[in-house]
Amino acid sequence: MLIVNLIRLLGRKAIGLIADIGAIFILLGQVLKYLRYFHTDRALYIAQFYLLGVKAIPLVAIISIFAGAVSGWQGAYQLEDTLPAIFFGQIVAVGFLSEMGPVLTALVMAGRNGSSIGAEIATMKVTEQIDALEVMAINPTRHLVAPRVIAMVVMMPLLVAVSDFVGLYTAALVGDLFFDISIQMFFNSFQSVFVFSEDILPGFVKAVSFGIVIGLTSCWVGLKATRGASGVGRAAIEAFVFSATLVLVFDFIVATIVF
Repeated sequence: MLIVNLIRLLGRKAIGLIADIGAIFILLGQVLKYLRYFHTDRALYIAQFYLLGVKAIPLVAIISIFAGAVSGWQGAYQLEDTLPAIFFGQIVAVGFLSEMGPVLTALVMAGRNGSSIGAEIATMKVTEQIDALEVMAINPTRHLVAPRVIAMVVMMPLLVAVSDFVGLYTAALVGDLFFDISIQMFFNSFQSVFVFSEDILPGFVKAVSFGIVIGLTSCWVGLKATRGASGVGRAAIEAFVFSATLVLVFDFIVATIVF
């Protein structure tokens, strides 16, 4: 009997997971369908570009300063007495551009934007504001979901570019100040082996995929929220947890495909 109950439980969980994945893909299809109204709804999109992207730049810059400092310190420390300093820029820059910059930025945005989107839409759901929009013949997906998802997709590569710029210069500065490795040597060593398709492009491909994941997952969590105030809190937590988890999953998938 115990085995039968366990099989039933696993079956329900598997069916629920498949249904959730299907719901997310359906939501993605609806977002793509309503993209044709981008010009008409441009005010909604511009507002989300500002809220989810521009206002996040200071946070991303601060996080990247310390991430770059740690990367620079660890890279220089590992090279000390083992390899020539000319390799410092190559080791730090390649790792930061392809992995640390995109993933760290995405995790920060999952916490900042993902939980915010989830809580905001969940609040509208439990207070029946979404029902009110539908009564007024205003499509919630077009006016609430599409602007947030597209804003995340567009702004994530820009935020990753900010993270890469700040992080690399901080790493170069750490090498110059504490390990006597000049900033010029840092960037010269990196440029000598720089390949756009291998060092830059994968990071921005990841950024786009992370933007889709965070935007879609957070909106989906918000739309299925229930149970009043507790549902809003749970939606905020789930939006971050699901988004952060999927970011790491897609990081592996994209890295496997690209490399």
